[in-house]
Amino acid sequence: MKELIEAIVRALVDKPDEVRIKEVIGESAHVLELHVAKDDLGKVIGRGGAHASAIRTIMAAASGKEKKRYILEIIEY
Repeated sequence: MKELIEAIVRALVDKPDEVRIKEVIGESAHVLELHVAKDDLGKVIGRGGAHASAIRTIMAAASGKEKKRYILEIIEY
């Protein structure tokens, strides 16, 4: 899942080298903390949260196969 989200986000941003994803494994869910350059934050979130919502939808579809729950948190510096 981490690799999938990283590939999607790297395609959206201007500075793909600054994309970092930290996975925090909890009892009931896995949290993916997404860090991007400050200038690229708007591109990842999208107008009205459209891009972030689409990424979360893809995560939900892919997580059904793994029988795990994933949460995406976009971290702002």
